[in-house]
Amino acid sequence: MATSTSVLPVQLGASATIVSRATLRRRATRRCIDPQSGHALEILGHAIEYLADEYVRAGGALSAQNGQLEAIQLLMAANRAIYFACPQVESLTERLRRWLRPVPQQS
Repeated sequence: MATSTSVLPVQLGASATIVSRATLRRRATRRCIDPQSGHALEILGHAIEYLADEYVRAGGALSAQNGQLEAIQLLMAANRAIYFACPQVESLTERLRRWLRPVPQQS
């Protein structure tokens, strides 16, 4: 199976922030993705990758009115909506903390 990585030519603005890998690991939340959502995410991912590859191959310029970029952004928004609709899974650390938390004593 062949894979492809697409990178759109984007300039970093003043609002861009660089996040370390350690910070990403701490913020990482797992989600329980059902088969139907997983299939939708897979299809959207392939569509985004295809459009991005075509955009780069054509040498497209960055423009607010570019239909290809608008289509990519629309697909990415749909991808995020499906992903964030999936329920979060409690991490092992969170489960252990909850389990080890002292039970409040009743008076």
